[in-house]
Amino acid sequence: MNTSETVGRYISIRIIPALFTIVLLCTGIHPSIGCPLSVPTYSNDTILVQKQVTSKKHKIKLYPNAEQDVLFFSVRGSEDKVYQFFLFDVNGNLVKQANIKGRQTTVIDNIEKGNYLFEVFSDDVRIENGQVIIR
Repeated sequence: MNTSETVGRYISIRIIPALFTIVLLCTGIHPSIGCPLSVPTYSNDTILVQKQVTSKKHKIKLYPNAEQDVLFFSVRGSEDKVYQFFLFDVNGNLVKQANIKGRQTTVIDNIEKGNYLFEVFSDDVRIENGQVIIR
């Protein structure tokens, strides 16, 4: 056996199982054992988007950023159409509104925790709707 084969065998037999064990311990598989690595904790909100009606003609995207503190609203439809986004609380009160043209993206921020309903319109026709939950 040459040196590179010996090193490769050592890594595959000793190092990889040890790293796998550390990863399992850090992900909470065995909570009674502490994690030797620092695992980041996130105190930010969680934003969930659930669509009830999905348009096949218009590519509507509503998604949170990585920090879960804002929503992005984008459309990959016709550039000359205007798309309207409406966010309502559970009582039916309008909370946020945004207008964009096709192939644009806008940020919807400063939304308090709670359950919301959204609707997207184009040419006074509802093309998508669903629910947004912010925890």
